[in-house]
Amino acid sequence: MKLVIAIIQDYDTDEFLKAISRHGLMATRIASAGGFLRTGNTTVFMGVEDDQVPLVKRLLVDHCRVRDEQAVAEALPFLDDADFEHISVSRIGGGVAFVARVERFEKFARATNSPSESTVA
Repeated sequence: MKLVIAIIQDYDTDEFLKAISRHGLMATRIASAGGFLRTGNTTVFMGVEDDQVPLVKRLLVDHCRVRDEQAVAEALPFLDDADFEHISVSRIGGGVAFVARVERFEKFARATNSPSESTVA
């Protein structure tokens, strides 16, 4: 089993998650931010079987696009106006994936109380 941690642009998250769902895979997503333009990212955590890693990598390539974007002054408050005018369009997007071996995987779930069970407050 492998743990795939993928960091992708918010723009690409919904389509990527739909694609993995169509293949019967599940994921946990966490909002994150980073990079020079401080744009929104999503960190996606997935536990997959070893033979599913190539599929996940292909879906990342298929759904995580590179795009050109111009920074807005509000996103870079540490720059003076004079410095800001020298910033060109930046290429953002794509994704980064880390794949780690998982020694053990356990899923925990607690069933809800049945009507016959009483709860003590």
